[in-house]
Amino acid sequence: MTTPDPTSALPTSPTSPTRPARPVRVGLQIQPQHGSYDQIRRTADAAERLGVDVLFTWDHFFPLSGDPDGLHFECWTTLAAWAEQTERVELGALVTCNSYRAPDLLADMARTVDHISAGRLILGIGAGWFQRDYDEYGYEFGTPGRRLDDLATAMPRIRARWAALNPPPTRDIPVLIGGGGERKTLRIVAEHAQVWHSFADAAELARKSAVLDRWCAEVGREPGEIERSVSVRRASGPGDEAQALLAAGATLFVAETTGPEHDLAGLAAWVEWRDRQNELRTA
Repeated sequence: MTTPDPTSALPTSPTSPTRPARPVRVGLQIQPQHGSYDQIRRTADAAERLGVDVLFTWDHFFPLSGDPDGLHFECWTTLAAWAEQTERVELGALVTCNSYRAPDLLADMARTVDHISAGRLILGIGAGWFQRDYDEYGYEFGTPGRRLDDLATAMPRIRARWAALNPPPTRDIPVLIGGGGERKTLRIVAEHAQVWHSFADAAELARKSAVLDRWCAEVGREPGEIERSVSVRRASGPGDEAQALLAAGATLFVAETTGPEHDLAGLAAWVEWRDRQNELRTA
């Protein structure tokens, strides 16, 4: 049976009438590189006090910028620590590399952090891409297509393990899948995710969101079941870019901060912008 090509006959509108009006949310990725863990802990505290909705780390073993052998900390032990440290924010990886842990083990780890946090974990996951991680930790790098196939195979195993665990997760753990590949990644998103994360600008986000809508139709899901999330790197806070991304369908906006200082300049402006947008949506 031939798989339909979602890039043909795309919807003419980047949005769908079936999508609900979601609240706007703000996340922060605290990149665990070049700083002490004490600084990371204090940054997480400060971000929660400022009012962000979600805290993210990333799942790498080495820095992605600056000194490639600089200070760095592991993803899931950090998430467990944040789960104890924080009280309100949701937590997750942006994103966990599917290749680094067996799916059943990852499911159990996620279930445990879900309980530690009293139901605040988001399972952010992707196929992986940073070859140094693979080479130095002994994982097979393979090809992008193979890694995506492995991710598609892992998702049902993760959900099956959640159903088998005692105790089970405290809630239906939301799955965030990152990436923008139109033939494979967005189909996996349509089948398994509650959140799709992109690094696109507004025009690309709208176009790829339309492809995701088409995949949703192919697999029998409502597009509105999947929140659109996007990384924003504007340090000084939102501007015209944020409004364009919002118009393109994004509702979760993820800023980033990196070591050694983990500067939060501009984060309060993002939170204030979020609150204004939500007031407008409920007016």
